Amino acid sequence: MTTKLQRIQARPDYVDEVYKALLDAISDGTMAPGVRFTQEEIAEQMNVSRSPVLQAIRLLKKDGLVQDAPGKGVLVTPLTVASIRNLYLIRGALDNLAAKMAAENRHQMDPKIIETGRRVSRGKDVKAMVDADVAFHHDIYAASGNPLIAESAQVYWVHLRRAMGTVLQSSASQRQSIWDEHEAIAKAIAEGDAVKAGELSDLHTTKAREYLASRLDEYLGQSDQSQ
Repeated sequence: MTTKLQRIQARPDYVDEVYKALLDAISDGTMAPGVRFTQEEIAEQMNVSRSPVLQAIRLLKKDGLVQDAPGKGVLVTPLTVASIRNLYLIRGALDNLAAKMAAENRHQMDPKIIETGRRVSRGKDVKAMVDADVAFHHDIYAASGNPLIAESAQVYWVHLRRAMGTVLQSSASQRQSIWDEHEAIAKAIAEGDAVKAGELSDLHTTKAREYLASRLDEYLGQSDQSQ
C-alpha cells in the first residue's frame, strides 16, 4: 500500500483516532475502492501499535467499508453503481421527510454553511467538499426535530461519503450547481413551504443519484481498463 496516512502521537487508547483516520481516507478517496492494506502497514505509517489498528479494522468491517482480502490483509470494499442507487433511494426518503419537517419549523439555516460549501467547492480539498455537503444535510436533519432521521441517515452517509469522494477526485463540474440547489432548499424551508422544500429535496437527491451513478460507472470503467 502506497497511501500516506497521518502519524498519531502515542497514547494508551487511540482506537477512535485510528478508525477516524482510516474512515476519512476511505471517504475522500485517498484509499480507493479495492486498495489492499495490512494491519502492520497501517501501524507503521501511523506510528501506533497493531492492537488499535486491529480494533479499528474490525469496526470498518462492521460498517462494510473493508473486507478480507485473498491471502493476507484487507481491502477497501469495492463500490457498485447498484449499491449507490439503492442508498440514494433510502436517503431521498429521509431527506424529503427532514426538509418538510424543518419547513414546518421555519428553520433559518446559518448562512455560513452555504458560504463554506460554495467556497470549498471552488478548491481541491475533497474532504472539505464532502464535509460541507454532510454539514448542510445534517443541519436539516437536526432542524426536523426528529433525532431518528439523523440516526438512520448516518448509516447510509458512511457509504455515500466515499462514493462522493471517489467521484470528486476526478470531477470539477456541477459543484456550484449543487450549492444552488442547496440554497433553494434552505430558502423554501425558511419560508415554511413544506411542499416546495420536499419537492426540491427530491429533485436534488434524484439529480445527485444519477450524476454520481454515471460518474462512478465511468470511474469504474476506467479502473477496469487500467488493470
